[in-house]
Amino acid sequence: MNSVDLSVNICSLRLKNPVIAASGTFGFGREHAGYIDLNKLGGISVKGLTLEPRQGNRPPRVAETPAGMLNSVGLQNPGVHSFIKDELPFLRQFSLAVIANIAGNTAEEYCELAQILSDTDIDAIELNVSCPNVKAGCVAFGNTPSGIAEITSQVRKYCRKPLIVKLTPNVTSIADIAAAAEDAGADALSLINTLLGMVIDIETRRPVLANNTGGLSGPAVKPVAVRMVHEVYRRVKIPIIGMGGISNGNDAIEFMLAGASAVMVGTAGLIHPDACIKVCEGIEQYMKKHGLRSIADVTGKLILNT
Repeated sequence: MNSVDLSVNICSLRLKNPVIAASGTFGFGREHAGYIDLNKLGGISVKGLTLEPRQGNRPPRVAETPAGMLNSVGLQNPGVHSFIKDELPFLRQFSLAVIANIAGNTAEEYCELAQILSDTDIDAIELNVSCPNVKAGCVAFGNTPSGIAEITSQVRKYCRKPLIVKLTPNVTSIADIAAAAEDAGADALSLINTLLGMVIDIETRRPVLANNTGGLSGPAVKPVAVRMVHEVYRRVKIPIIGMGGISNGNDAIEFMLAGASAVMVGTAGLIHPDACIKVCEGIEQYMKKHGLRSIADVTGKLILNT
């Protein structure tokens, strides 16, 4: 058959293929540019950005786990202004979508970040709502429907780019959270962020991570992530970007059948720098094998058992 069409539209964001490098695992692209052709990516969600530079948490802040890893890096980044000056021009050399992931401790910080970045030539903003809301006793913005509705609606007023809201899985009902974000003005959703976990050194009887807990990612979380994507797909009408333990094309197809229009690849890229490209190739192979012509022929085509 003729070659398949891998392009997708996420709200007004057009990707030449549905594979995006996930935030926090790909830096600002420079780190992988010596190993792969960045032009082969659908997009990159850059390292989480804050208003001011952040050093992140003290080490150890990464721990290997069965089929995954824990991290408590703590949003180490050079700050939004350094990104705009030093990193964005580098990324704009390549044919890929640039998504700015933003994080703040208050709604005002999120809004300022959205306003600043809306005046640049990034392609979209990804709202990281897993950050602690200082004014609400450090409860994460995205943990409740009311919290995510408030932060999304506030940022929406200042964001002139497509707004992707990244959902935390550490909630009672991911579908309720997703619906609240959609109602508050999100153009798309990305899920899942990491699951909260802990690893203990039994000899010292202390947590391995200096921060005690961290975010679990990697293949171990994939079944949870696929289930959550499916629940959200059945509840909302806006596009979904799925992530969580994707290591190959077959993993990505699972997310798409569950309802994702695109996927993000994170932890796998730390092991194999070309993971995003391999995932994209795997998606194309599956589509050719099954006579599918576009990503829309896969998205949401799950057949439930009755």
